[in-house]
Amino acid sequence: MKLYYPAIFVPYMGSFTVEFPDLPGCVTQGDSLEEAFEMAEDAACGWILTSIEDGEEIPSPSYVGKMDVAEGFINYITLDIDEYAKRHSTKAVKKTLTIPEWLNQLAEQQGINFSRELQNALKVRLGLTLN
Repeated sequence: MKLYYPAIFVPYMGSFTVEFPDLPGCVTQGDSLEEAFEMAEDAACGWILTSIEDGEEIPSPSYVGKMDVAEGFINYITLDIDEYAKRHSTKAVKKTLTIPEWLNQLAEQQGINFSRELQNALKVRLGLTLN
């Protein structure tokens, strides 16, 4: 199943933040435009696959012509859910965690992807190979 969702790319200090207006909470970033597109596809596919696995309804994509973006630009991202599911055979789980506010602010200022950092730290701690 292939889906197409609009993503908003906003430049910030040499990197790009990416948000999907139709997928609440689906936000990522990349240090370059190329990485931002890759991260956008990965984040949105993960969001959609998790929704499917949880039996939730998938929102319909918005029409770009109806969106107004003050900064950055909008681009449709192609999501190949079947291919993504093959590569990521384990169901994603949401974890709630707590960090100090000052650490959160510094990390956000640096555009750190919290999910990616936690996954990488867990892989290192568990002796797994980083992808």
